[in-house]
Amino acid sequence: MQLGVNVPNFGPGTDPGVLREWARIVEGLGFDLLMVSDHVAVTPDVAERYPEPFYEPFTTLSWLAGITTRLRLGTTVLVLPYRHPLLVARMATNLNQLSGGRLVLGVGLGWARQEFEALGVPFTARGKLTDEHLVTLRKAWREEADDHTTSIPIWVGGNSDAAIRRAIRFGDAWHPLRGTLPWLRSALMNHSLPAFAPRIALRLTTTPIDDPERLAGTGTIEQILDDLDQLHRLGADTVLLDPYHGDPEDIRRPHAAWQALTAVATHWRTPS
Repeated sequence: MQLGVNVPNFGPGTDPGVLREWARIVEGLGFDLLMVSDHVAVTPDVAERYPEPFYEPFTTLSWLAGITTRLRLGTTVLVLPYRHPLLVARMATNLNQLSGGRLVLGVGLGWARQEFEALGVPFTARGKLTDEHLVTLRKAWREEADDHTTSIPIWVGGNSDAAIRRAIRFGDAWHPLRGTLPWLRSALMNHSLPAFAPRIALRLTTTPIDDPERLAGTGTIEQILDDLDQLHRLGADTVLLDPYHGDPEDIRRPHAAWQALTAVATHWRTPS
């Protein structure tokens, strides 16, 4: 099982130097994957959780591809209805080629109603648009495929039953975003999925968290390692660690996240 990190590409204190340091630390600690988020218009509903500056994911990942050598790079998640699917197909193909086949395209349908309005995309049609865009993406890549083309895995994000059905129909993996282990276990028992690549929280504490609703990836290092072990046994191909918990001011102080990642990297060994 591989481990990745969701790196904040937004918020106060984020700049090229900080993003470069994130990439250096994530790759240096031996993680396998670095992913970033997506917003296009930072409307008030977006800014409350993901304030500016917000670095566009394809641009950011293209730049990070040039300053990393081994890391896979991806989106968690690209809001698919925001862009024409042929544009996404072209940008993803080029990024995959320029990075040496390292792209993972995580996609979702989005949640920010004001952002949809700003972009002129109908909010209530976002599920239908996502499905249509996935069909177009697959068709475009199939028509352009040749012996030198590295296929781009699509992870379908979301925690709803519709997202799971979309992952089964269109995706290479289901990419749920934060959840408890009992919930994840139940979802896996009730569906036959192509693959499983969850994004979980990462919050390291000095004392155990006893709350039955504890999110996977939160608690002492022993709890976090046990969560990773259980996810491995549930069949996760990759687990993405998300150190951002909704307070933009924390982005100014990334050292706590780096310490938690160092602890995981130091102690984690994939069970045999």
